[in-house]
Amino acid sequence: MPKVDLATIEQTSRTGYPPPHNEAVRGRHQRRLAPALGLTDFGVSEVTLEPGAWSSQRHWHEGEDEFVVILEGESVLVEDEGRTSMRAGDLAAWPKGVANGHHLINESDRPCRFLAFGGGVRTGGAYSDIDMLFTADGTYTHKDGSPYAAGAS
Repeated sequence: MPKVDLATIEQTSRTGYPPPHNEAVRGRHQRRLAPALGLTDFGVSEVTLEPGAWSSQRHWHEGEDEFVVILEGESVLVEDEGRTSMRAGDLAAWPKGVANGHHLINESDRPCRFLAFGGGVRTGGAYSDIDMLFTADGTYTHKDGSPYAAGAS
């Protein structure tokens, strides 16, 4: 395949998180590269976090491995064990099934850009700090299994 021109792949700021959990990811922009490039065995996205933005709510995956590479800028990796500064060239990985909730927060005054890779079987997972699970089909529920009401948490 020829060199990839990122400008030809749509950059979005969408999230499926129900309110108020969607607020923290305002300022997160991503390009889903795998579908645009015909990749089917793993996902990869280019993600930009504006100052103050989170990559996601703090989460972990039951059936998918996750790996990130910081390309530019800096962010703070928040995991169960604490906080770690991440800068260009730094890598982090989370094996499937390990309940170590993680996310990146841009606490700097410049954008942070990274690549996020994931692969495995979409079986769902959990959010460490909030009353929310995600399912294999991409829906969100409370931890007791009840659905989120439209527009409410």
